[in-house]
Amino acid sequence: MSKMPSLSCERVVRALQRDGWVVVRQRGSHIRLQKHLGDELLKIIVPAHRPIKRSTLTHILKQARISLDDFLNKI
Repeated sequence: MSKMPSLSCERVVRALQRDGWVVVRQRGSHIRLQKHLGDELLKIIVPAHRPIKRSTLTHILKQARISLDDFLNKI
């Protein structure tokens, strides 16, 4: 298993977009993304921070239902 990296919000959003997530809006320092997964609509919030805390990134990936290794392949 890989180590959780420290990344900027731009790199995180770009990697999530490669996984099929779409940026819906940005309000202040929060970027909202969503993705249709079957008949389900998943929504996540990414803080526009540089860098995003590793613990925050862990929670984002858990909500996005993507493994760390899959995420790292999309960076």
